[in-house]
Amino acid sequence: MDLGIVGRTAIVCASSRGLGRACAVELARAGCRVVVNGRDAAVLERTAAEIRGATGAEVVAVAADVATPEGQDALLKAAPAPDILVNNNAGPPFADFRALDREALLKGVVGNMVVPIELVQRVIDGMVERRFGRIVNITSASVKMPLAGLDLSSGARAGLTGFLAGVARSVARANVTINFLLPGPFETDRLRSNVEAAARGRGVPAEQVAEERRKGNPAGRFGDPAEFGAACAFLCSAQAGYITGQSLLIDGGAYPGVL
Repeated sequence: MDLGIVGRTAIVCASSRGLGRACAVELARAGCRVVVNGRDAAVLERTAAEIRGATGAEVVAVAADVATPEGQDALLKAAPAPDILVNNNAGPPFADFRALDREALLKGVVGNMVVPIELVQRVIDGMVERRFGRIVNITSASVKMPLAGLDLSSGARAGLTGFLAGVARSVARANVTINFLLPGPFETDRLRSNVEAAARGRGVPAEQVAEERRKGNPAGRFGDPAEFGAACAFLCSAQAGYITGQSLLIDGGAYPGVL
């Protein structure tokens, strides 16, 4: 399927690995010029080279922390007029909410709510003027199905969803859309580290914990990041202009609700 975004410029935050990388790959495959981002310059350069080799697309690597004004400036220097923005950032680690002091609370809210809003503020008017824009925010399945221990992540990401819900409606007439992708369990480094931590806590092999979690999912498996990237690319497509303000849950059916 031709997504109609050949020649568009996309910024994909936190895209040196995992789901962010998968989104960058699929946008490059669709013909976009892609700006990839991460804090580890060596890992990021490898990722950029691999995406170029696999897709033939122009891929620009920007090693920066997007939680800082300097990092955001670096991204926008590489792509002053992006057509597509994919907001992504690692969530806070598992923690009992009682153990979260003010500094940890503020860090979680800044990283998973404030930073994506700041980036949207910086790109959205240009998108409106050009009459094309696609903004996709990678949040978490915990926005719809909160989990104890991920309270800070759930709260900050739910706050982002609520904040941008009204913004999405205000720019829809200009062919600018804002949507949310809510991943469940995907085969990523983050999932593997969580499984290993759970296994250590129980004193059992990591593969035992992983297999239990796979069997507990209606799909009987973890997600492939490429599936997530393809969904992201579609939401960024020309054909997705009538989809905005939506939260697409991609979790293999784990969420049991109807809405």
